[in-house]
Amino acid sequence: MAFPEDVLTEDEHVVLHLHPHGKALVRPVAVLVVAVAAVVAGVVLLPSGSGGPVALAVIGGLALLAVLWLSLWPFLVWRTTHYVFTNERVLLQHGVFSRDRRDLPLSRINDHAMNQQFVERMLGCGTLTIESAGERGRSVLHDVPGVDRVQTTLYELVEAHHDKHSLGDGELSEIIAESRGAEPEPRS
Repeated sequence: MAFPEDVLTEDEHVVLHLHPHGKALVRPVAVLVVAVAAVVAGVVLLPSGSGGPVALAVIGGLALLAVLWLSLWPFLVWRTTHYVFTNERVLLQHGVFSRDRRDLPLSRINDHAMNQQFVERMLGCGTLTIESAGERGRSVLHDVPGVDRVQTTLYELVEAHHDKHSLGDGELSEIIAESRGAEPEPRS
């Protein structure tokens, strides 16, 4: 369930690796607690004779189904959802049995915005929307923990990537002069 490091290129390194905010696990934990409480109450309160064992089996079966469907599955979805920010791209991956991964190269990111509802501000999470050039131009990351810090980091990554891959003052004139066979003009 961990993010595979082998998808990274040679010079690429992970800056942030996040899962959705832990608030996604509140309901699954509550369902687990209620299911365990129901089974314990059944053991304690149901009579040992007549229909007690059958009722306990029914309660246990329903509790097991509730835990599998409403606790285990949401936990697996949360655990297999990855928001990975590297020095080259943003990788979005999710899926329990099948896997979907989307790569957003930093060079194609045009805009990014964050949104926080009141409760999300209190919990320290929010929604990050990334606009990029291409067919599927908008990616929405829900329940990003520390969304304000993540947006700032994304801005810094995009700017650093742009600076690294763009020509500085005078570099273009040097390249043009070299291609013409002339001496480049000295920098001042």
